[in-house]
Amino acid sequence: MVVATKLPCFDNLAEMLAKLGVAARRIRLTPPPGKATEKDVIAIHDRTKRLYELVDGVLVEKIMSFPESALTCDLIKLLGYFLDKTPLGFLTGPDGAVRLMPGLVRIPDISFIAWDQLPKRERPTDAIAGLAPALAVEVLSKGNTRKEMDRKVREYFQCGVRLVWLVALTSRTVQVYTAPDKSTTLTEDQTLDGRDVLPGLALPLRQVFAEVPAPPKSAGRRGKPGKPRRSNGTA
Repeated sequence: MVVATKLPCFDNLAEMLAKLGVAARRIRLTPPPGKATEKDVIAIHDRTKRLYELVDGVLVEKIMSFPESALTCDLIKLLGYFLDKTPLGFLTGPDGAVRLMPGLVRIPDISFIAWDQLPKRERPTDAIAGLAPALAVEVLSKGNTRKEMDRKVREYFQCGVRLVWLVALTSRTVQVYTAPDKSTTLTEDQTLDGRDVLPGLALPLRQVFAEVPAPPKSAGRRGKPGKPRRSNGTA
């Protein structure tokens, strides 16, 4: 059982940004950082159509540009084909907010919810679903930092997620996590499988990245959240 923890008290802006691992421009100042709630997440989206995650009482804007959105749709399509033939559950997209624990709302770019997580096999009807997905997929954007993504991965597994994919467009790779400290990075010459979460799934990454334009050589590491972290194990 996940128990809510007391929200941290930030002494200054620098400390808050360091703990969240995001740029200041992504922090919403109304309501004041540390005072935001799920009601604010919903109200702001209803009013502005902008997406915010709720972390430590702070509203953090979700970022995604056109290339990441397009690749997310490609992945949803491919996963959807598999689920049509193997109806293990359903998908949500990059506006599907989930409450990982009280006071922590994340919005994976893709979530897979298994039917066996839902005793009545009915989709949640709340604006923010109160469950952790079995699979969480994050398609990395330019503004995502390594610290931000490391924190997300830890939170996902702490709250019951069983498999996490971090998808990088420019390197055409997928970092597959089976635990916070166990990951392997797959290249476009390899095949992405669903492990025990989506048994039988096999997605050739060359097919996944088929419509992604090759980046110019001068692009360097753009789109990747810092240097890849060395894995402490294999997935």
